[in-house]
Amino acid sequence: MAGYSLAENKKTNVLNSNKVQDCIIQDNMVRDSIVQGWLNNVEKQYSSHFDQRPEGTNIDLLVIHNISLPPGQFGGPYITDLFMGRLDPSQDSFFEGIYQLRVSAHCLIRRDGEIIQYVNFDQRAWHAGVSKYRGKERCNDFSIGIELEGTDNIPYTKQQYQQLVSLVIKLRETYPLIKDNIVGHCDIAPGRKTDPGPSFDWQYFNQLLAST
Repeated sequence: MAGYSLAENKKTNVLNSNKVQDCIIQDNMVRDSIVQGWLNNVEKQYSSHFDQRPEGTNIDLLVIHNISLPPGQFGGPYITDLFMGRLDPSQDSFFEGIYQLRVSAHCLIRRDGEIIQYVNFDQRAWHAGVSKYRGKERCNDFSIGIELEGTDNIPYTKQQYQQLVSLVIKLRETYPLIKDNIVGHCDIAPGRKTDPGPSFDWQYFNQLLAST
């Protein structure tokens, strides 16, 4: 949920051409249809932190975020607890400042590649905050938000790239307008947000996506 320049990151990330071969989409990756806004065969946690998109809105943007709770720690229940509105502030001092936030994302991709969906893709998750993309404000209205469990400076895992690419492929089938509009949170809220940060290899992600 955590500006870092997307253009700068694309220039500075050097991709070994063999790297894509090391990260082929496996048979157990997300490949099922999206049915009425929900992915099949993934864990679902039904967050109440959403509302309806404005009538007639086209979904034409995908936003990549990162989150870790407590910061820099992975694997606990706290991201889900935050998105479900049940984060216990007594569990960590950092939570005292965030436990009352009403935020969510459509999906979280954990370090091991597990996907959890919190909000129907057709509905408006509360992930972007104050934001603008190509002159349009309130990006929550027309975007899908995907959280990667991670930080700005710890490399994401191969499983996360695999699942993200597979998820994007599925989303483009249902929401084709997002195809050329995949950005980081930092790109729609520059100066306020930095995620997914320099640790996200945009060149690797884009080449992997193009190769599938």
